[in-house]
Amino acid sequence: MWDNPRLLNAAAGALTALALMVFAVAGAQLLLRSTQFPLREMAVHGALAHTSRAEIEQAAQGRVGGNFFAVDLAQVRAALEGLPWVRRVEVRRVWPDRLEVTLEEHVAVARWAGGGLVNVQGERFAGDSDAELPQFAGPPGSEGEVTRRFRRFGEILTPLAAAPERVTLSPRYAWRLRLGDGLGIELGRDAPNDPVEARLTRLVAAYPRTLGRMPRKHEHVDLRYPNGFALRLADAKGG
Repeated sequence: MWDNPRLLNAAAGALTALALMVFAVAGAQLLLRSTQFPLREMAVHGALAHTSRAEIEQAAQGRVGGNFFAVDLAQVRAALEGLPWVRRVEVRRVWPDRLEVTLEEHVAVARWAGGGLVNVQGERFAGDSDAELPQFAGPPGSEGEVTRRFRRFGEILTPLAAAPERVTLSPRYAWRLRLGDGLGIELGRDAPNDPVEARLTRLVAAYPRTLGRMPRKHEHVDLRYPNGFALRLADAKGG
């Protein structure tokens, strides 16, 4: 080996690389433990309507501070994303002594019957709100689909100046609506040649010459018929 220049060069290169790695690890450890690079500031960005600065500071307590290089960004992000109204967090270091945090809050679109709220992305979260919101209900994991259908049903109902205030998906995947004026609509299940949106569209088209002409309030419409719909009227004494 000692008389083989190629092997000697390879061994020298390996030893040099090992030494550099040891120095790099040692240097990194010194940086992490050094008191020369204190973290002095946490800047928070984002349009926040439901999350206070005090909540953010409390969530970050014990995770932000000390050495600039030693802060665990993943831990800070996870702690802040644990706040009820926080949907997403980005955290980055800004030299020489600042942590920059950008928060995105949930935008609530409805209440979920099992508790919590649903955001515009169709995700359920644990926030609370005093706002008047529609109510959704459905099997576990159906929040996204219920949100998507809510938007579509609202578009179809636009000519009636009506909007769903309750959207329910049953365990058998049958759809029910209740509108703001109290009208209940039984849409049933999607069929290959007759999706529930098509049934609702037919009701909207027929409404001006049928239900719209009736002097008494209608209580419930059943659209689970291929060639028409059934109507249940409210008690005459009630309207």
